Amino acid sequence: MPAVPAPDTPESDPETQIAARPGPDDAPSGGEEFDEEGLDGAGGRMSFLDHLDELRKRLITSVSAIFIAFVLAYFFHEPITAFIMVPLNAILPEGSEFIFTEPTEAFFLSIKVAALVGLILAMPVVLTQFWLFVAPGLYAHEKKFAIPFVTLSTVFFTGGCLFSHYLLFRVAWLFLGSFSTEYVTFMPRIQPTFSLYVRLLLACGVVFQMPTLVFFFARIGLLTAGYLVRNTKYAILVIFIVAAVLTPTGDPATLTVMAAPMIALYGLSIVIAWLVAPRKRVDGN
Repeated sequence: MPAVPAPDTPESDPETQIAARPGPDDAPSGGEEFDEEGLDGAGGRMSFLDHLDELRKRLITSVSAIFIAFVLAYFFHEPITAFIMVPLNAILPEGSEFIFTEPTEAFFLSIKVAALVGLILAMPVVLTQFWLFVAPGLYAHEKKFAIPFVTLSTVFFTGGCLFSHYLLFRVAWLFLGSFSTEYVTFMPRIQPTFSLYVRLLLACGVVFQMPTLVFFFARIGLLTAGYLVRNTKYAILVIFIVAAVLTPTGDPATLTVMAAPMIALYGLSIVIAWLVAPRKRVDGN
C-alpha cells in the first residue's frame, strides 16, 4: 500500500518550529532562570572572574604581611644595618670606609634594609598565600603537601640568605677590595654595595629552593631520581652558567663558592626524589 502522508500538525510544520524558538529578546517568565553553565560559557567566565578575585585576595594578604613586617623591621633598622655592614667594614682594606655621596642615600639605605628584612619575615605568609591560590587546581592527595611546601621553602630560603651573608658576599667582597693599592683607595658607596648584597642574597634564597621544587614535582610524578641522575652532567653545566650570571666578579673563587652549594643541593634533590617516589607508588596501590 502506498504510504499515507502524515497530517500537518503545529509540531511538524517547519515555520511553526521556527516561530516557536525563543528569540534573543525573549526573557524567562514566572521566575524561571536560565542555567548559566549552558549559556555560551557563562559559567567559565564566572570561574575566571572568581580566579581573579582569589588572586586579588592573595596579593592583598601578601602585600599586607610584607608591609607590616617592613614597619616592624624599620624600628630596628639600626641594629639590622650593623649586622649587615659591620662584618663587611671589618674586612675592608686598611684606610677604606663606606661613604655616601647623595643627601638621601643613607636614609634610603634604612628603608631598603627594612624592606629586605620585611620580605624575609613575611616569606611564610607569602608562600602560604601562593599555595592557597594554586591548591584548588590540585588533587585531594596533593593538597596535603601545603605544610611541607611552606616549611621547606621557608627553611631553604632562609638558609640561602644566611649562606650569602656569611660566606658568598664576603668572598666576593674580599676579591673586590683586593685591588686597593697605594695609588687607589677602595672607598665603596653604600648604595651600590647594598644593591649587590641584596642581589646575591635573593639569588641564593631562590636557588636554594631547588630541593623544595624537586620534592613537589617528584611527589606528583613529574620528576624521578633516575631522571635527575641521568642528567647530572647537564645540570652541573647549567649550575655553573647560572653561578657565572649571578656572581658579579667572575673570579674562580666566587664562582666556585656559588656553584658548590648548588651542586650539593642537586645531590640532595636526587635523594629527596628517590625517597618520595616509592611513597607515591605505595599510595597508588
